[in-house]
Order: sequence, then structure tokens, then C-alpha cells
Amino acid sequence: MTSKLRVVIADDERPARAFLAALLATFDTVQLVGEAETGTDAIRLIERARPDLALLDLQMPEVDGMGVVRLLPKSHLPLIAFVTAYDEYAVRAFDLNAVDYLLKPVERARLAQTLDRASERLERADTRERAAASLRGAAAHYEQLAQPAQLERIPVRQRNQIVILPVSQIASVVADGEILHITSGRGEGYIITYRLKDLEARLDPGRFVRLGRGALVNIDMIQRVTPMPGGTYRVTLANSQELPVSRFQSRVLRDRLLRL
Repeated sequence: MTSKLRVVIADDERPARAFLAALLATFDTVQLVGEAETGTDAIRLIERARPDLALLDLQMPEVDGMGVVRLLPKSHLPLIAFVTAYDEYAVRAFDLNAVDYLLKPVERARLAQTLDRASERLERADTRERAAASLRGAAAHYEQLAQPAQLERIPVRQRNQIVILPVSQIASVVADGEILHITSGRGEGYIITYRLKDLEARLDPGRFVRLGRGALVNIDMIQRVTPMPGGTYRVTLANSQELPVSRFQSRVLRDRLLRL
């Protein structure tokens, strides 16, 4: 490549950003085009600056490095190298999927390898498709290995903004393949790309219940349970949303909610 590699940094710790920026400044082939303190800022920066490479801190609060990748449109997804303190699950997931990563404190020689790899990948015609597939695989492996803690908030896109939605405000989650339609208690709708079973595994089982293969609801949002023919039910939520309950889950719902 004759042009400079355009890079952005995202890390919630100012000293870490300054350290990476100083390292990048020692490479004549690199142009730092922006820094972000949060995952939300990183998404805006990447969409605006369209860098070749993003160095993303994996452990940012609210929207972490994985969340940034998940929320970015595929058309705006640059090459990604995650920056992290040692995390055995992340390292295993990234190694399995050929996703580049840098361990803190970042060494100049290791950063040089990452920059060289990025430059080489940009010369391939299928870079974007391969990178996206690798990142999706890494995210899936990481979540399986790490068994992450229960979610308290979910970052969701709403037009040009990232909304941090508290799990307690979610009324229902309805799946359409790997597209999840989330409805809040106030009837606001959001869409995320995620598998329902994976999201369910990260939600409090005491708070959420399945209605069938394709729907989860917040138990605290259920206002009415209406018996239907065939021994099934229909639930009405606090936002007036009505959802059917499968035959099997009707038995589960009866045991959990309809017995004193």
C-alpha cells in the first residue's frame, strides 16, 4: 500500500489511548484519524471517519468492543484488532477465528505485526466478508467460553443513536431468525441481531419466561393471562402487547404464575 493506514482507537481509559496514540505516531505508514472514549462514541467515529483499522478495547463499559462490532452496519465495518488485558477466553476465541488482538500493555513490535496484517488484508478483494465472518465467529466462541454475567442493560440502535436499554424496561423479545424485536414497557420498539437462545442465557431466568420457541417476556410486565382453546394461553403485557403461549410453555406459565 502506498497510502497511509487510517486507524482509530477506542478505549475508556485516557492513559491507554495516549499510550497507543504515541506508539502509532512512531509508524510513518499510519495516520491516526480519531479517538473514542466509549463504545457509543466509537461507533459514531467509525461511521464518520471510515478508518481502515479500529483498535477496540474489549472491556469498555456499556457498549464493549464486541458490542461495537455488533452494532456497526456491515458496510461500515473496518478491520478490527481488539485490545485487552489478558483474557483467556477472548484469546482462545480470537485465535480460533483468526481475529487479531493485542494484549495490554501493548508492545511496539506486536503492534507492528497487527499493522502489517491489516495492510496485507486490505489488498484482498474479499477482506470485508472474511473479516465480518471471523468477527461473528469470535463473538459466538467468546460468549460460549466466557459464560458472561447476566445482562443489566442492552445497547440498541435507534436511527443514528445508540440507546442503552435497561433490561428491567424490556417487556418482550420476539425472534425473527437472528433478528430480535425488543419492545419496552412503554411500547418502544428496537431491533438487534442476536440469537434468542443466546440472549436468554444472559437474562435473569427469574425475571424472563419463554412463551414459545420465538418469544420471551418479562414476568413483571404480564398483566393478564387469558385461557385459550386447547389448553393454551394468551398473555397481555403492560404495554397492551398480546402474545400467544405455546402448549408446553402454557404448562410452565401455569406452574410459575397461576398457582398460589
